[in-house]
Amino acid sequence: MLFRQLVDEDLGCASYLIGDEAAGEAVVVDPAYAIEPYLEAAERAGVRIVRVLETHNHADHLSGHGRFALEHDVVVSIHPLAEVEYPCEPFEDGDELTVGSLSIQVLHTPGHRPEHCCFLVEGHLLTGDSLLIGDAARPDLAVEAREGAEDLFGSLRRLAELPDEVEVDPGHTGGSLCGAGLSGEKVSTIGMQRLSNEALRIGDLQEFVAHSAALSAPRPPTVERVVALNRGPFLAAQPPLQALDEPRGQLLDVRPADAHAAGHAHGAVNVPLDGSSVGTKSAFVLDHDQPITIHAASEEEAADAARRLYAVGLLDVSGYVLELETPERIEPVGMDELEALLADDAAEVLDVREKDERDEGYIPGSRHIPYRLVRAYRDELDNGRPVVTICSTGARAGVAASVLAAEGVRARPVLHGGIDDWQQRGHPLTAFRRCGSG
Repeated sequence: MLFRQLVDEDLGCASYLIGDEAAGEAVVVDPAYAIEPYLEAAERAGVRIVRVLETHNHADHLSGHGRFALEHDVVVSIHPLAEVEYPCEPFEDGDELTVGSLSIQVLHTPGHRPEHCCFLVEGHLLTGDSLLIGDAARPDLAVEAREGAEDLFGSLRRLAELPDEVEVDPGHTGGSLCGAGLSGEKVSTIGMQRLSNEALRIGDLQEFVAHSAALSAPRPPTVERVVALNRGPFLAAQPPLQALDEPRGQLLDVRPADAHAAGHAHGAVNVPLDGSSVGTKSAFVLDHDQPITIHAASEEEAADAARRLYAVGLLDVSGYVLELETPERIEPVGMDELEALLADDAAEVLDVREKDERDEGYIPGSRHIPYRLVRAYRDELDNGRPVVTICSTGARAGVAASVLAAEGVRARPVLHGGIDDWQQRGHPLTAFRRCGSG
């Protein structure tokens, strides 16, 4: 048996290549839009991919099922409740799908989405976006959160009845927006999850609904667009990326944050390629209806950036530029200067982390706006006072400062450091206190 997990670390999404090497056949479960890694893995294993199995209509990333169908004449299968607009061979709960001598059992597990299914094959449970390592998937991307949570509760109870030794192979790992509290582990077992996973340990329906529906993770930024693309007619590969003489539309600078700060084109937004979740961050801060030009240090980096944009449904990439006039500067703020600025009340400190992070502790007097929302507060922040953005490591602070600077706001990021570094210097943080029942 061939069983291989392939993870897109930028999105925290896992796909699977499963096959019978003796028969020379394989299936791919939940492929990403960039299908080349699966083709290369199949070639190395000496198998031919004959079917794509989708656990559901994905909301956070584009699927590669269209490319497999159009480029390699591969059959696509998904549950009928997905209501897809492409030709497929649907499956139902309890169906047995075959690849070579292998039998794949379909388990309908609604909750994350109504059509969601898991696949059980040779002791491996491919859980898609239902049971994840450390928690369960969010229930609010297709239906109202409480309705989704009620369905998810029943689905998880069904999975928890499987033998302890069954391996759990999830569709998402740490870094995904489709779940909260996810472990960095990429594989587990039913027995281990029954012991350690909070979502499986909650035995009461209403308690589970309250736990699941209270998810605080931000909604993936291109949900409607991506679901429509994944449900709609097959999507072919994008044309080769073109070198441009000058930018068209909005400019995405994917060079390192320090390079952007030292010099960038007017209006450029910086989401460094050397950071995490590049596609998702870009989708949060770019206009989805405007073409994108990538400013990169090399053609290879531009192509990598384009791949990450395509992965989240941002397909209108005009091309890339390597050489540009870069007259604009952003001066980063170090911890020593931040102390001086706060002592003199000479700047507004903007905490750009997510709410759950800020609740754990923040700089007294700082204002909270997640990096993905700062553009909406442009007029309020453009009040003559310099704005200092800060997060946990500097990555999101840099993105936020670039967005504000592109809007004409005097913004400076703490690029090398964050809230923990501030606390380690002996400065107390304020923590959000929740009211208890007593």
